[in-house]
Amino acid sequence: MRIAVDALGGDRAPGAVVAGALRALGEDEALSVVLVGPPAAIRPHLGESAPALEAAGRLVLHPARERIDPEEEPVKAVRAKPESTLVQAVRLVRDGAADAAVSAGSTGALLAAGLFALGRLPGVLRPALAPVLPTANGRGVMVVDVGASADARPEHLRQHALLAVRYAEAVLGWERPSVGLLNVGAEKTKGNALAKAAYALLEAAPIRFVGNVEARDVLFGAADIVVTDGFTGNVFLKATEGAAAFVLALLKDAFRSGLRAKLGAMLLLPELRALKDRLDYAAYGGTPLLGLRRPLIKAHGASGPEAIAQAIAVAKSAAGIAFAAALGREEDGVDAGEGRAAEEETGAGDAEGEPGDGGGP
Repeated sequence: MRIAVDALGGDRAPGAVVAGALRALGEDEALSVVLVGPPAAIRPHLGESAPALEAAGRLVLHPARERIDPEEEPVKAVRAKPESTLVQAVRLVRDGAADAAVSAGSTGALLAAGLFALGRLPGVLRPALAPVLPTANGRGVMVVDVGASADARPEHLRQHALLAVRYAEAVLGWERPSVGLLNVGAEKTKGNALAKAAYALLEAAPIRFVGNVEARDVLFGAADIVVTDGFTGNVFLKATEGAAAFVLALLKDAFRSGLRAKLGAMLLLPELRALKDRLDYAAYGGTPLLGLRRPLIKAHGASGPEAIAQAIAVAKSAAGIAFAAALGREEDGVDAGEGRAAEEETGAGDAEGEPGDGGGP
């Protein structure tokens, strides 16, 4: 299995990305990695194992000279920088030189590049970002969508639920995962027009729908999969990240407040480190872009080596299944007319003019 990795994507690139790729290669002898980026920037971060890995064909450097910065407009950047590391990584997947791609770079650019180069699966209206977040019960919860498309219609939410269930079953090994709808109350009648219409569609869908889930209950395992529109999902994700950082900051201040607190912190150090790891959103591997023809995995921009290695493992798992068969043609509710209309829609943070058939630049 060969995974293309954007070596310049993320806040800690290329060092953390290269270290994560080497860690992934060390943990899985059946894995090969293509590091996409300027060889001169990558080689200083390669360790002693790199020559043997290169000689065995398990580590390949694919030259790419440009980087897409997070503040660039996604579609324009993808079109203007065809030699960027992110675009080249996606094109390796398109051309069959890699089975999946990983990037910690711009989310919008990765989605735009995926739509241009790979296209949607047949019948898919909008791709979706679906990270798995930590929960109190240790199982995790998939939240979909968290920002692939800011605006959504009820049928988008229904389809995202179906895609998420298929991914969770095929890649994560979850058996009959439960699905909830993020809402302001648990009652069926709660919510805005989008939530009420989506509730009716999800209730009739061939999934294990458990009704509305309030934001405060998401991380307590109220449902295995929580569906929402991309705008609300992104706000929820950022609020969750901020709350985790806030809790850690309060704990740090508390344990620095005096000698007795410092002694207590020393005694609790292993438990505190474990808590920090559980609250570290950047350490939960990669987020799949559901609905594309081939697997693209978005790692958090702040990812360190461990998170990059986990994202590569997620990419391998996604590439190891019959992706189109597991997530593919939306037979249960999207007709050919809807699928064709979807090709004229926008997604990627509502990026302008991306095609849906993978025939773009």
